[in-house]
Amino acid sequence: MAHYSFLSDMPDFKIVAGRASSDLGTKITEHLGIDLAKVTIRNFSDGEIWVKYEENIRGVDLFIVQSTCAPADNLMELLILVDAARRASARRITAVIPYFGYARQDRKDQPRVSITAKLVANLLTEAGADRVITMDLHAAQLQGYFDIPLDHLYASTVLVKALRSLELDNLAVAATDVGGAKMARAYAKRLHADLVLVDKRRFAPNEAEVMNIIGDPKDKNVIIIDDLIDTAGTFVSCAQALKDEGARTIVGACTHPVLSGAAIEKLENGVASKIFVTDTVPLQHKIDKIEVLSAAKVFSEAIIRTHNNRSISSLFDTRF
Repeated sequence: MAHYSFLSDMPDFKIVAGRASSDLGTKITEHLGIDLAKVTIRNFSDGEIWVKYEENIRGVDLFIVQSTCAPADNLMELLILVDAARRASARRITAVIPYFGYARQDRKDQPRVSITAKLVANLLTEAGADRVITMDLHAAQLQGYFDIPLDHLYASTVLVKALRSLELDNLAVAATDVGGAKMARAYAKRLHADLVLVDKRRFAPNEAEVMNIIGDPKDKNVIIIDDLIDTAGTFVSCAQALKDEGARTIVGACTHPVLSGAAIEKLENGVASKIFVTDTVPLQHKIDKIEVLSAAKVFSEAIIRTHNNRSISSLFDTRF
């Protein structure tokens, strides 16, 4: 583990974690050889969230680690942490959002609906965030929703290493829909694999049907790449369709394990033999075929480079 001893000479640098990302926040600070800043977060009996920083953060370069996964209290907690830091005169406030919730509500695909991703971006800015660091947005163009600087990190640096350790031959990488083709192509290039696309039609939120497979998965070991697994309906149906077309082993690689509803049961009963995920979202339930990889080192490097005003893009050789 790398320790940055020079941080002891930087009293203006602190990291705090919300309750949705307390474990990941601890891992990030362990990589940097420091402790999380002390903050008290509690709920009143009616559910209202109350926040207090238990140490001086005046003039501090503050990084707040909090995923905005469900429930919505996690987003509200992040906004309150940011507001409290601004009112405590933190010099710069960076919201480190490992999983940016509401990213799928990024357009008006029906009449009279909200573009909630833009609303959340506005709320973060109004609360007082000066910068955002996040990982594997559902759509890269969401970066344009923010009126403050945003650094987009990639879990590929963690997932590719794990996938290579399987030492699978005759490999193909599959995207669960055409929208994920760019990401799948980047993984296929790094893994020296063929590319397979699944044509997916969505009839309602969280409901999809596999329509057609573009490419040949027959007799290949297939890795399904996706930015998140929510209800697992898309992932499981894609895996089954690939298996029906003659794929040998099915492995999943997903950044954000949202895993809502009956997702765990679907994955347990599905044909995928192994699924790699990261710890951007805390797992509520665990099954043997899911292996959690930590993204803490990627975030710790991004945080220290941000603090030192150094390039973050130079960290990565995979950008989609």
